[in-house]
Order: sequence, then structure tokens, then C-alpha cells
Amino acid sequence: MTRLVSVVGAIILCVTVVAAHAQGFPVTIEHAHGETVIPTEPKRIVTWGWSNEDVVIALGVIPVGMPFQSYGGGENGVHEWVEEALDAAGAEMPAILDASGEPPVEQIAALEPDLIIAAYSGITEDQYAVLSGIAPTVAYIGAPWSTSWQDLTLIIGKALGKDAEAEALVADTTAWVDAEFAKYPALEDVTFASANDYDGSMAVYAPLDARMKFLTDFGMVMNPSVSALAPGDDAFYYPLSYELFDQLEADIFITYYEEQDALDAWLATPQAQNYPPIAKGGLAALVGTENVASVSPPSILSLRWGLPRYLQVLGDAAENVQNTK
Repeated sequence: MTRLVSVVGAIILCVTVVAAHAQGFPVTIEHAHGETVIPTEPKRIVTWGWSNEDVVIALGVIPVGMPFQSYGGGENGVHEWVEEALDAAGAEMPAILDASGEPPVEQIAALEPDLIIAAYSGITEDQYAVLSGIAPTVAYIGAPWSTSWQDLTLIIGKALGKDAEAEALVADTTAWVDAEFAKYPALEDVTFASANDYDGSMAVYAPLDARMKFLTDFGMVMNPSVSALAPGDDAFYYPLSYELFDQLEADIFITYYEEQDALDAWLATPQAQNYPPIAKGGLAALVGTENVASVSPPSILSLRWGLPRYLQVLGDAAENVQNTK
């Protein structure tokens, strides 16, 4: 049995236990591009963006179409945890949409959806208008690419008429994540910052980033320098020159790499070797495309798949730092 199949079974059981008649329709959902009215319970759902299909499937509905996930999705563009969930549900693979550019309007229209979910995405107002001409479309709330996994689950639950099921999934998953974090008490005693080497500078993940919000939601403390160095508060990352990198203070430094060779090459650079958190043993590097994808940001499905490994990396760094004090 794969590591997610039993989890999917538990999710399906949870949905079955709390399931009631679908909430009354129509449903209205407000978002960054206005509001969307969903007149009846949707049956043919297309997802666009990141993680939206994870929630739809976790709530017991199989989308008719979902985007090719180039990051961590393998040759078929489908994340492993999604494949496992579809297998556990005995469902056929949805149509995989071209995600190399703007939403593929013709592909989406051909699927005859009655709902398009892009609640974690960066669709523009113009793209939203075009998609809304095909079917009611749910865009993101607040800033693009910033919706937390909890809010995403609740938004999609409302859109599907499954409020109670979504709330139960969030509560159950939150309790599980709390228990996983509790295995690493050292994480409560350190601050963190996160960045990746990118295009001649450091790309620092700001407090708005969903990956960072996930960590702070469960008790970790982002070092104040992350906000102090940010040029504003409306982006989920910002560039920081190598010359200023040492001003990004933290006990542990979190970074993400697809391959170990790439991480090793960066660790050999002066900016990495001279960075105090790394020199003091506080490097928390998550390596492997699928591992990174599962928490970048996490979803109601990917959490169960990727969180244990992620927490081991974070916990080891926190313990290293404590041992050197």
C-alpha cells in the first residue's frame, strides 16, 4: 500500500461520515476579481493553477480537467499524491490541460465545465473574464498565489456545496499537522528565514508567501529581518543582493533545491559559506522536486505525502543550532 492510499481512504470515510445534502444553491463567492454565482451544484469541474484539483478530489469529486503540473508532476504532469488519490477512488485520469502559458480556453471550453476553480492561481482580470464566459469561475481571494491550504479547502468546499466536509477535512488535517510538529520541539525555539539563489541575487520568501504562512500558522517564528528588508508588503518574495544577504538574520535558513548537485554547487559559493545561519549549522535544505512541490505550498492531499520529510529537515537544523549554542 502506498503511503497516501490509506490517507485517502480516511478522507473518503471522513467525507462520508459528515456528508449531508448539498448546501442550498445558488452560492456566491467573493474574490479578487469580483464575485461568482454558482447557480446549481456543479458536476463538471475544471481546475486551473496549483493545488485546486487536490482539494476537489479530497472532497470526493473528480474534475473533468486539470492543468499539467510541470513542477514535480513527472512526465504526465500529475503529482504523485494526486495519482494515488485517483487510484484509491477508482477514478479515471481527468483531461490534462496545457499549462505552458495562459489558460487554454479552447481546451477548457471543449470539456463543457459548469465550474472553473482557480482559487490558488494568478489569473488576471482579463483571463478571469474570458474563463467566466465559459463557466462560473472562482478566482483567488486577496493576493495571487497566496491562499493558504486551509482557506483553499474551505473556498472550494463552499463552491462544491460541501462546507461541512471541507471544515471536517481542515480540522482533521490541522490536528494531524499539530501532532507532527510536536515531534520536533526545537522548532519552537528558533527563528527562520527562507530564500533561494536566483538570477544573481537571493529570492527571499516574504511573510505573504503561502509556504511561510504555513510554518508560522503552526508556531514557527519568522525572523523580523525578513519583513524589515522587504521593499513592501504586497509580494510573496523579493530580491536581495548578495552584499546584503548577511542582513537576513535567522537561526535556521530554509531553502529548496530540485537536485543535490545544485545545492552542493550553491553551498560552495562565498555567499553561502559566509552566511551565519549556515555556518552555525542552521541549514534546512529540502531537496527533490516532488518533496519541494509537496510543500510549495502544501495542499490537503500533499501535506500527508510530504510533511514528515520536511519536518525532519527543519527539525534537524533546529537541533543543530541548539547544540551549538
